[in-house]
This record gives sequence, structure tokens and C-alpha cells, in this order.
Amino acid sequence: MFMKNRKRTTLLRYWTTRYLFTLLVGLIILAAGSMWWIRQTTLENRLNLMQYLAVETADRVVQQDGNIEFDPFFNRMLEERAKLLEFKFEPQVFISDLNGQVLYKKAGRMPRNSQTGPGLGTLPAELLGNEKNVKRMKTQDGQSFYAVKTPITVDENQVGWVVVVQSADDLTNVNQEYSLLFIMLVGLGLLGWSVIYFLSRKISRPIQEVAFAAAKVSEGDYEIDLKASANEEEIHNLITSFKEMTERLMHLEKLRAELLAGVTHDLKTPVTSISGLVQAVRDGVVHGEEKQEFLDITLKEVNRLQKMIEDLLDFNSLSAGAFSIRPETCDMNKLVQDIVRQWALTQKSDFQYSVEVPNETIYRSTDPYRLQQVLINLLNNAYQAIDTNGHIMVTLKEEYIDVQDTGTGIPVEEQPYIFERFYRGEQKKLKVRGLGLGLPFSKLLAKALNANLILKDSSNTGSTFSIVWVEKG
Repeated sequence: MFMKNRKRTTLLRYWTTRYLFTLLVGLIILAAGSMWWIRQTTLENRLNLMQYLAVETADRVVQQDGNIEFDPFFNRMLEERAKLLEFKFEPQVFISDLNGQVLYKKAGRMPRNSQTGPGLGTLPAELLGNEKNVKRMKTQDGQSFYAVKTPITVDENQVGWVVVVQSADDLTNVNQEYSLLFIMLVGLGLLGWSVIYFLSRKISRPIQEVAFAAAKVSEGDYEIDLKASANEEEIHNLITSFKEMTERLMHLEKLRAELLAGVTHDLKTPVTSISGLVQAVRDGVVHGEEKQEFLDITLKEVNRLQKMIEDLLDFNSLSAGAFSIRPETCDMNKLVQDIVRQWALTQKSDFQYSVEVPNETIYRSTDPYRLQQVLINLLNNAYQAIDTNGHIMVTLKEEYIDVQDTGTGIPVEEQPYIFERFYRGEQKKLKVRGLGLGLPFSKLLAKALNANLILKDSSNTGSTFSIVWVEKG
């Protein structure tokens, strides 16, 4: 079955829309909470103002003789207080005796059809008999209003009631505050979206450039000019790593081209030599000792060709995991000394070498044959690097084995690539023929032996390779 192509969207649009949705949800929740808080706070403040008006009215209507009387400016005082207290609609004010008989009524905005509320000449008993000074009540048609009562007292004796009444809609009318809240939330929303948009754009721009560069690399174009930069550590690391990867791919592509030319040449040369030598012998061009010399050279070229093919086969087998490791407990002191001694006997020219082992015997579980392969590869490289006065020193420690030479060293610019398959340094190409598989092959073998092969040091005075044992966790 074929997978359906999912519709993709840009990073900028993807995160901007999600940020915007999250912002809107947050603002809606904030708006709902703010509106409820404003409504409740406004209601509480206005009820307190009604209580203040009721208390002031109770003090104003009591005369010195203890009677309830209203001076000519009483109505004007109530109007001024209502304006001072910032009531949008003037509340109703009732003054009654202890029995609830209304003695005075100041008209204001009041729900119609209120049979349970004031306005019929007598204040309702449910209001006067309630212990609370503030009571929410309803009219017959379901409209709500608040009644605030305060006792009228003379010498600590109650003589009547002051009741201030206002509809619930008027008390909770906060349209102006809602407008300000709406403007503030819209402003925050626009500001938040703008910040999110520009931040997302700033983050997505270098990623888009890297993606564009990656598309070019996938097409085989490694000549990219990635100018993107970022202050964010993760994006900076992404850009830097991509640049390094591209440079490495360019280098590997160059190596691949050189490999095709080099391997072809290295394999073709002995074949051409063998063909010419055999042809000369067959045609009788050479005779006697010269014929024997031609056959010896032919055999030498055949061995060299066979060695190249074996290197390729061994490396491919090792890379594919088609090889076996047979570990055994080895006396590392004796094993390293024997390997170096046997290898030195096979060399034609004289040179100086030494082996340093600790006084105490080191025992380690390893495959002696595979370790011998690694050490011989390192010794061959060291031998090729030194001159007639050179020296090779092998040092055994508990944690590692060092192979040090006094050769010309490896150029700094070539050191990062020495473990790449088929890579050969410029100097080595001219001095020694080969496929460039020695160090990569040795590194894979070392890994199979639970070790790591590294270039410990290299300068114009020599190089040191180290087989470092990796302890299993």
C-alpha cells in the first residue's frame, strides 16, 4: 500500500497559527475571569455606596426631638448624593416607621410589576425581618433588585427604617469597564501575535536556509554558501554541524573520485606489468638469468596484486560483520614482544626498534590473531614513515598500547581523514602503493576487540598511534 502524502505547511505558519490559537484561548479565559471579577467588584462597591447613602439618610431625617422629619432640601440632598456616588440611575429611597409603613418615598428607577418589593405603601416583612442589611429580591416578572436597609435610631432606640433600592442590572452595569477591558485584550492579542510572528520568523529563517541547502546537497551540489547565523545555541549548532557535514561530504566526494582513479591505477599497474613480463618470456625476448628475473618480478607483482585484493575482501568482510573474534586470556607482555619481534625479522632493511612492557605481567582477554593484525598494520605504517636512522618504539600499559615512530609525521590538514577508507596522504601516495585501507581496517578490528584506535600525537618529529582498551560498563 502506498502512503498518502501528508499536506505540509511552513514552520512559520505552523507555529504562528498554534501560538495564535493558544493566545486567543488564553485571552478568552482571561476576559471571562476579568469580566466576572469586574462585575462582582462593581456590585460590591455600589452596594457599599448604597449603604453609605442609607446611613447618611438615617442620620439626616432624625430631628433633635426624636421625630422623623424631612427638611425642604432633603430631596435635593438625595439627588446630589446619588450624583456624587456616581450612580448611573438614581436609586429609590424609602423611609418607614418600625412597622414598615412608608413615610417617605424618593422615586427612582425600579422594575415594574414589583409586588414583593417596595412601592405599595408598606415595606415587605421579608425585607425588614431579615438579619442581613443587604437582600437580593425579585419582582413578579423575575427581574432582580437589591434592597439595602439601615435602622433609624434615637438615643439607641430604633424608630424606623431607611431602605435604598436599586435594580441588579443598574448595579452591575459596567459597559465602560468592559469596553476598556476589550480594548486592552485586543491590544494584548495584537502585540502577542506580532511578537510570536516575528520570533517564529526569526527562528524559521535559518532553518529554511539549511533546508534549502540540504536540498542542494541531496542533488549533489556541495557548493553552498550558508550565511545563516543565530544566537540560539541549538540553531547555531545545527548550522555549524551542517556546514561541517557539507565540507566533509565534499572531501569524501573528492576521495571517491581519487579512489576510482587510484584503485584503477593501482590494480591496472601490476596487471600491465605482469602482462608485459609474461609476453616477453613467452615470445622468447629474454633468456637465461634475465628470463628468471622476469619471472621473479612477475611473481612479486602477482603477490602485490593478491595482497590488494585480500585487503579489499578483508575490509568488506569486516565492514559487513562477516568475521569471528575468538577471545582468550593472553599474557600481553609476551604477546606484544613476540608480535614485534616476528614482524621485525621480516623487514629487509635494518632499523632500530624497542618494546617497553611493565614489570608486572598484564593479562587481558582478547583475540591474539586480530590484535596481531592491528599491530602489524601500525608497525608497517611506522616503518614506511621513518628513514634509515629512524626508531620505532612500542609501549604496553594496562590501559593502552602505543606505537611511536620518529618519522616525518602526518600533516595537520590530513589528520581528520586518516581513518577514512581509501584515503591516502599526499606524501604516502608517492612513496608507497596501496589502497588506503590499513588504518580503517585496523580501527574496525580494534573496535571488534573492545578497543579504540586513535592518533595520539603527530608532528614533524614523529607520530604516535594508540590502541586504547574500552572497559565495558
